[in-house]
Amino acid sequence: MATISGGKCRLCRREGVKLFLKGMRCETAKCALSKRNYPPGERHWRRGKPSEYGLQLREKQKVRRMYGILERTFRGYYVRAARAKANTGVALLLILEHRLDNVLYRSCLAASRRQARMLVGHKHVRVNGKRVDKVGYLVSPGDEVTVASDKGLAVARGNAGEVGKARSVPDWLEVETEKGKVTPRREPARDDIPEAIQEQMIVEFYGR
Repeated sequence: MATISGGKCRLCRREGVKLFLKGMRCETAKCALSKRNYPPGERHWRRGKPSEYGLQLREKQKVRRMYGILERTFRGYYVRAARAKANTGVALLLILEHRLDNVLYRSCLAASRRQARMLVGHKHVRVNGKRVDKVGYLVSPGDEVTVASDKGLAVARGNAGEVGKARSVPDWLEVETEKGKVTPRREPARDDIPEAIQEQMIVEFYGR
């Protein structure tokens, strides 16, 4: 399972927004972006106004890092979204929302997408009763995602209680905390994504 390595807080500072890569820490005053709301590097103040290409690149990088996806995978999702009949940018975001690690994160059973990937990678998660260890597995409406192991379930229950105070579960997901189970009740919509994302800029970046 490939991952994005390096300092997580530096990524948030580079993109200028919270990517919620460290779970509950991002919700507190300990968040690095709250303390140092400027890009990393010694001469960040010398950087001029970004070009149109630079803005498009930053938006693409922001979303890719937010979901914790490598460039090759992200571009593959874009190609798939471009073939859809719907708006390409919206289709891309909805594909990302279907990912197994994102479903666990949105359900508050995982404090961050990174923690969700660890639960999946350590084989604590089942989909429709079958163990799944691929974080990019695309969950469909009606699928039952369950944190099956005792250790994983304890983590999920703890997260649901703590994380649930800071953010809410979207309406398209039905969560049974005690069972560690989440079921998508319908397809997610663009309005269900709370982060400020300009998906059209990503389409323009790949369409150059």
